[in-house]
Amino acid sequence: MDIFQSVVLGLVQGLGEFLPISSSAHLVLVPWLFQWKDPGLTFDIALHVGTLLAVILYFWRDWLNLIGKGLTKPKEREGKLFWYLVLATIPGAAIGYLLEHKAETVFRNPVLIACMLILLGIILYVVDRNSKKQIDVTHISLKTSFLIGLSQALAIIPGVSRSGITMTTALALGMTREGAARFSFLLSAPVIFGAAAIKIPKVIANPSVIDTPFLVGMIVACIFGLASIGFLLRYVQTKTFLPFVWYRFILGAVVIAVAFIR
Repeated sequence: MDIFQSVVLGLVQGLGEFLPISSSAHLVLVPWLFQWKDPGLTFDIALHVGTLLAVILYFWRDWLNLIGKGLTKPKEREGKLFWYLVLATIPGAAIGYLLEHKAETVFRNPVLIACMLILLGIILYVVDRNSKKQIDVTHISLKTSFLIGLSQALAIIPGVSRSGITMTTALALGMTREGAARFSFLLSAPVIFGAAAIKIPKVIANPSVIDTPFLVGMIVACIFGLASIGFLLRYVQTKTFLPFVWYRFILGAVVIAVAFIR
């Protein structure tokens, strides 16, 4: 892999992890569309570490407060929210572990990914248009947290989008757009950490793989991850998810057309 490719994929991961457009889909589709070689496991780890750093840096004050309240005052709102995030992590982690092999083989089919981009785009549009949008993140319930975490398991299929499905579910359950986005971003930290932690021992066993493209990809993913978090939290205060819905439709249609031509 050259530096240009690592920059492009780092940008794709940084934006796609937090915007409702599916980073896993883009990490499959970009090399497929441009006929690049598979960047491999170690580069995938670099990108995940980059976005993990982004969400920790952006929400470090929130996490310190949530962890502190969760351990010392679990009955207060912030304390409950911490334990709700812990609970919401379990379903996605369990299903991700069970279906890891399929996620890296069967589910990486470009046409399947395109169909999932379009399908979730339709669902996101309908839900965003019709949901009540009354509950903020500090008033989230145990049931809502669990259902959002359960929905996250569907993101094992590239094209669904972890942020997309969690925000869609949160909206369907009555959360505000900003509350849905904030909960989704907080929930991403343990999920991304788990995905990276499973694979990090392989990098430790062979440290020579940490080369310039590895570091560049990680840094770019972190920078654009920070930018996309800040952008979306501001954007959803006044605007709908419609541009992301159209993007999903267009990308899905392009992928299906290219697959048909090839």
